[in-house]
Amino acid sequence: MAILFAVLIFLIVALAIFLGGAWIEGRNAQARILRERLGGSQEQSATDNLELLRDEMLSKIPAFDTILRRSERASLLQKLLDQAGINTRVGNFFLLCLASGVAGAIIFFILGHQNLPLAWAGMMIGLIAPYSYASIMRTRRFGKFEEIFPQAIDTLGRAVRAGHAFTTALEMISNEIPEPVAGEFRKLFEEQKFGMPVRDALMNLAERVPLVDVKFFVTAVMLQRETGGNLAEILDNLSYMIRERFKILRQVKVYTAQGRLTMLLLMMLPPLIIVVLLIMDPGFIRPLFTDPIGHALVAAGITLQTVGYFVIRKIIQIQV
Repeated sequence: MAILFAVLIFLIVALAIFLGGAWIEGRNAQARILRERLGGSQEQSATDNLELLRDEMLSKIPAFDTILRRSERASLLQKLLDQAGINTRVGNFFLLCLASGVAGAIIFFILGHQNLPLAWAGMMIGLIAPYSYASIMRTRRFGKFEEIFPQAIDTLGRAVRAGHAFTTALEMISNEIPEPVAGEFRKLFEEQKFGMPVRDALMNLAERVPLVDVKFFVTAVMLQRETGGNLAEILDNLSYMIRERFKILRQVKVYTAQGRLTMLLLMMLPPLIIVVLLIMDPGFIRPLFTDPIGHALVAAGITLQTVGYFVIRKIIQIQV
């Protein structure tokens, strides 16, 4: 218990010192930038200005930003946050994970009656919770994007058929189609507007939204621009194909509903039985948590539950 309190106090003090130093360093960096701008420094070239515009900081703290840029995982995490629609930097996200881990350790330590292993488990859960939330938000955002994407393709096809340029049609999509499609097409329009080739802007769209439908769209548009053809007809066929694929996916969900319900029951039934027995007859179920044989059985049960979950999930997941 004393060791845990010492660790928690150390983490809290270290976090407070780090935040205070970061705040002071950030203020100094902002003051330095302001002095440079007021001084009218003209030594930067146009290339440097372009790099500054396109270079996104991973943290507002200069020292922390330098450390994060050396890690490829930090860049991947920033990409995950952008895909999830979470408007925050990786540096702030790391601090959030640390604060969540400390809070989880304190809560589990208090609720577990000063149980040290339970406190460490709470810290791990707290550290993982923000990342899990970001992953869930990313999946939901991509799901919503897939639902609205055919509507955006139809709008693009009608605009091209009406005589508008392709780039003008992209701006129409960003103004008329709901989010998150509007935001991604707005980025696509702005990138090509500020001088990026359309091909590179389309590749960036496929990288930001790594969905099969988006890759089909990017490939079709790039082929049409290189080889020619009726772009409106190509877009109409692509929209029809995406809608048909959605119909098949819905049918697959109907056919696999029994398997998903079975997976839910098998995963929820053992914990539910344990909770009921703890309430109705604690003495009957207590050896499962106090006896060494009970510990082995719990570990075996959790392992088998995990294996069963992935096996059933593999069966009911059908790629279309």
